[in-house]
Amino acid sequence: MDQVKAVIPEPTTARREQAVMAGLDEAKRNGITGVHDITDPRDLIVYQNLVQRGDLTCRFYTRLPIDEYKSLANAGIQYGFGSDRLKIGSMKAFADGSIGSSTAWFFDPYLHDPTNCGLPMDIVKTGDMRRWCLATDRNQLQLSVHAIGDKANDFVLDLFEEIARTNPKWDRRFRIEHAQHVRPADLARFERLGVIASMHPYHCIDDGVWLEKKIGDRVKSAYTIRSFLDAGIKVCFGSDWEVAPLNALAGIYAAVTRRTLDGKNPDGWLPEQKISVQEAIQCYTINSAYAAFEENIKGSIEPGKLADFAVLSRDILTIDPAEIINVEVDQTIFDGEVIYKR
Repeated sequence: MDQVKAVIPEPTTARREQAVMAGLDEAKRNGITGVHDITDPRDLIVYQNLVQRGDLTCRFYTRLPIDEYKSLANAGIQYGFGSDRLKIGSMKAFADGSIGSSTAWFFDPYLHDPTNCGLPMDIVKTGDMRRWCLATDRNQLQLSVHAIGDKANDFVLDLFEEIARTNPKWDRRFRIEHAQHVRPADLARFERLGVIASMHPYHCIDDGVWLEKKIGDRVKSAYTIRSFLDAGIKVCFGSDWEVAPLNALAGIYAAVTRRTLDGKNPDGWLPEQKISVQEAIQCYTINSAYAAFEENIKGSIEPGKLADFAVLSRDILTIDPAEIINVEVDQTIFDGEVIYKR
């Protein structure tokens, strides 16, 4: 990839802005008024320009690459820095890859390749990840760490335990992005450390089509959302766009029905892990606000909070959950103004 990227011309700021505007249009159509973004520093410039012009029609909680932590720390920036439209203060790191590419890091090998247990990222192997995360937390910058395989999640939990034991206490709100395959015994560590499981429910109806062929019985540890909630763990939902659709209604449908895309699980794939519509809404709204230290200004419709919400074509709390996938966004309201009508 690096060899190919080296000969691709660098997008201009204007080109980046064009891409962001296209993304904002997609967000409007899907009733999305806030995102937690993995932010390239060059895109941060675009977001700032759009804020100054009043054109940023979605609130951005940005997570910069972990190797950028010194720039923020040296400037004295801590979590929650910025405005209600654009905030920085969380750093994104990757512990492993993905199951589709057989790079998610497991304790046991993949079924199709007994020599491969996945791939920890280079910064894990060099020790940079540990050093950077410890320093990031000392400077009161939030950690959002990608971990998919059970060994990657175990590694990140070990690291978080070391940070909590070593660094001064603060309202750090650790996040593990995906938390896709977690050994049951590790759920207690999530709860004890206050780690937020930042999950992407649409993947369970996508991956559920083929996952067992790659990891066998370990599918029982896949997207165990019910188990997380029952263990008292804070779960927030996202889309993983553009890997999966930006549509939060599709994610709610997935979490509630767990009907795989191939139609072979009409009663749900691992149905014991289904959650209620109300719980899924909370994971997308108030829990996601909490994960960004913003539960006091967004995430629920209350006096004094930001006037961001969507009007749906049907009441998803009363219809058959299987019909949620067909519900559409009629209007999107951002900061009290209608920015989209179907």
